[in-house]
Amino acid sequence: MNLSPLHRSSFRSVIAALGLAGAALAPVAQAATPAELLSGYTAQAGSPAVPARGQQLFTTRHGREWSCSSCHGAVPTQTGKHASTGKSIGAMAPAFNPKRFTDAAKTEKWFRRNCNDIVGRECTAAEKADVISWLLTLKP
Repeated sequence: MNLSPLHRSSFRSVIAALGLAGAALAPVAQAATPAELLSGYTAQAGSPAVPARGQQLFTTRHGREWSCSSCHGAVPTQTGKHASTGKSIGAMAPAFNPKRFTDAAKTEKWFRRNCNDIVGRECTAAEKADVISWLLTLKP
């Protein structure tokens, strides 16, 4: 694209303004509720979440050393403990830990890491929806 100096300056200003607007909105875009994350994963999957499948994914080993429940507990309503480091892990169920699934980027980071450890690959949107839907059924 061959722009005159005046147009190049205007083009740069527009790009800079868009970048600043995007940066200002990024923290808001990261805030979420468990229900919003579930809705997003369900939409990506193109099918409804199934809590029973989420529980099965969470509690079953998938040919690897650990299952999710190895660290989080079979019913993740209490503090868990990392299987190899012994580090304390807050309850997974949002009703028992209000901070759980409130940051979309953090949720994605941990799904990516843990799914690789548990199933040897990234989890699908349907699997993420299933797990969150099951965790949302756990109430005090």
